[in-house]
Amino acid sequence: MAGRIRDEDIALVRERTAIADVISEHVTLKAAGGGNLKGLCPFHDEKTASFTVAPGRNVYFCHGCGQGGDAIKFLMDIDHLSFVESVERLAGRAGIQLRYIEAGPAPVRQQQGQRQRLVAAHAAAAEFYAEQLGTGPAQKAREFLAERGFDRATAQQYGCGFAPDAWDHLAKHLRQKGYNAQELITAGLVREARSGSLIDRFRGRLLWPIKDLTGDVIGFGARRLFEKDDGPKYLNTPETPIYKKSHVLYGVDLAKREIAKQGRVVIVEGYTDVMACHLADVPTAVATCGTSFGSDHIGVLRRLLMDTDGFTGEIIFTFDGDAAGQKAALRAFEEDQKFVGRTFIAISPDNMDPCELRLAKGDLAVRDLVARREPLVDFALRQVLSRHDLDTVEGRVDAMRRAAPLVAKIKDREKRPEYIRKLAGDLGMEIEPVQRAVSAASGRAEPATGRPAPVESVVDSPQAMVERECLKLALQMPALAGPMFDALAADVYRHPVHVVVREAITAAGGAASAVAGAVWIEGVRDACGDLAAKALVGELAVEPLRLDTEPDPRYVSVALARLQLGSVAARIRELKSKVQRVNPVTNKDEYLALAGELFSLEQHARALREQAVGGL
Repeated sequence: MAGRIRDEDIALVRERTAIADVISEHVTLKAAGGGNLKGLCPFHDEKTASFTVAPGRNVYFCHGCGQGGDAIKFLMDIDHLSFVESVERLAGRAGIQLRYIEAGPAPVRQQQGQRQRLVAAHAAAAEFYAEQLGTGPAQKAREFLAERGFDRATAQQYGCGFAPDAWDHLAKHLRQKGYNAQELITAGLVREARSGSLIDRFRGRLLWPIKDLTGDVIGFGARRLFEKDDGPKYLNTPETPIYKKSHVLYGVDLAKREIAKQGRVVIVEGYTDVMACHLADVPTAVATCGTSFGSDHIGVLRRLLMDTDGFTGEIIFTFDGDAAGQKAALRAFEEDQKFVGRTFIAISPDNMDPCELRLAKGDLAVRDLVARREPLVDFALRQVLSRHDLDTVEGRVDAMRRAAPLVAKIKDREKRPEYIRKLAGDLGMEIEPVQRAVSAASGRAEPATGRPAPVESVVDSPQAMVERECLKLALQMPALAGPMFDALAADVYRHPVHVVVREAITAAGGAASAVAGAVWIEGVRDACGDLAAKALVGELAVEPLRLDTEPDPRYVSVALARLQLGSVAARIRELKSKVQRVNPVTNKDEYLALAGELFSLEQHARALREQAVGGL
């Protein structure tokens, strides 16, 4: 189990950190009078600077989107770090040795020290490999990059390197820097020979450093260059304490901010595809590293996309058009059901990957590939139907049986009736048998009219879960959540009982002025106007929070941002419907007023979305 950083050490980090120095690495700051500094907010788009830094108080605040806090909070938001990771990074800058309160029998600092050593060893290895790329023996590696349209500057930008075709060049280099044999073996940089000597894991290969969300190098991907190399075409770092291939996405450190900003991620298959997409102005591209796209990758992307029922992003897969690519796309459809966002597929007409496409037809062709995406379910259904002879009764029935489970898996139940009708049309069949097949595949009976099944109740909806989490924070930890919680009125809650509880918290004096405990809970319960709300207060007072560690200001900020997004997204949907019904010529003033309000709300939603990157 992880240990908790001592409170006095956290206070020391805050005291010794100059917030202006930290923020100026990301934002250009100018004097704004009164000792304050101003710049353009990094958390939302703006043309007039509203982001204020107060060095005297070591805090910042944006008057446009409402983001604010200290240096710890800034790093958490800008680099998607946890509270502990942010404190550790600032402590490193300030030269502060952190102390941890151990939460188990194992010494926590020893584990933390191991990670720091392994990360440092990888950083040294990346520097070594990058230097080797400029040497004579690396000519074939440089030619490989050049043939794919990547010049020297691009190679440096992505940290490309070359592993010398020798047994232990890296091992000797790192041993001279003070790393012991066990550290290098644990890091996956070398392996032990039968004789006991160390052998470099990567030899005679072109390398890409693989980084985590914070930008730390945690592994490498290596491409075979020479015919005498009888190893696999691509060789990756093995599983280590810091490298878990099922969690790693190449390029995510560079793409994370654009993913959060655009609400879109493009998933490609290789390192050069990521480079090509980024250079072609598709900055949200990432790739898996030596494994297929899976559930853990989805967890990483959902936090970046803020993939909830209130605000859905886009996930765009790019695959080769060959049989292997089609199989991978159908596998992606299975994983797609774990996303709430809209999932698409983009396949080049010439079956070229993004790197090949950019080389053959230029940057615009890569952007067009992404722009021409189609819903993944459409592609999956088309692939299933293409395997059957639809001119025969047997072929149509068999195709229906194979396609019905795909339609049954569509998570958006509102879309199922339309896809049932589309599938019936593609098969040339009546809608009733297709409806029955889909109902059977979903394990429940649905009306033959093609109407969607009732949507989940609001009590069990993701939005209601977020509302519960916010109320729990106010009831269980009012000192932590109070100021931020009280700033949001009851109208952001959609469940009627939750509204009553929220109003009762205000009637009891507000969370900011409360002290956690039975007196506070009873005060809120007494202020509730109905029995259901009273019972809910008691339930929420003891229900565990939806995280395994102690909550921090970041968690409160994420929860409240997601809470607001539910009501903002609902209002956006209402406005869009109104705008579509208003004639912009005959009702110009009304149209412009609605459009203006819509634009403002969408800006607010974007700011909330960026604030809420994280996970409940």
